[in-house]
Amino acid sequence: MANEKRKNSTPVQQEYHQFEQARETKRPVLKNCVRAFLVGGLICAIGQAISYFYMYFFDFTEKTVGNPTVATMVFIAMLLTGFGVYDRLAQFAGAGSAVPVTGFGNAVISPAIEHRTEGFVLGVGGNMFKLAGSVILFGTFSAFVVALIKTIAVRWGGLG
Repeated sequence: MANEKRKNSTPVQQEYHQFEQARETKRPVLKNCVRAFLVGGLICAIGQAISYFYMYFFDFTEKTVGNPTVATMVFIAMLLTGFGVYDRLAQFAGAGSAVPVTGFGNAVISPAIEHRTEGFVLGVGGNMFKLAGSVILFGTFSAFVVALIKTIAVRWGGLG
């Protein structure tokens, strides 16, 4: 489709397209992927260390350690966002900092910080979940659908 449009474009449009391609900034895709992989892996390793800390010092089991670990990681991300550190990390790592649960913490607190001058209700409360709200909504809905399918499969399908 794009090639057909290019063939049907005027000579001026084709010349502009060549001009644009010559000056377009080339993105270092491999370098960005390596950065995302390393930073995302480091964040996950820190999360694993926190899990081991909770299991060793607070007698959590492997089944029960998930919730406090996630809460701690989100809290750390929110704290780092408040100090401006997480934004610099996100600039460096790209998706490597957005994909783990820490990206959710950053997505919740960033609008709250940005709109704090508008007041607590309309500023912070009204804007805090703009981005993260859709994640919560679709996550909750997906969990409901999966639980419904499992319930139907167990009750009526004889699986269990």
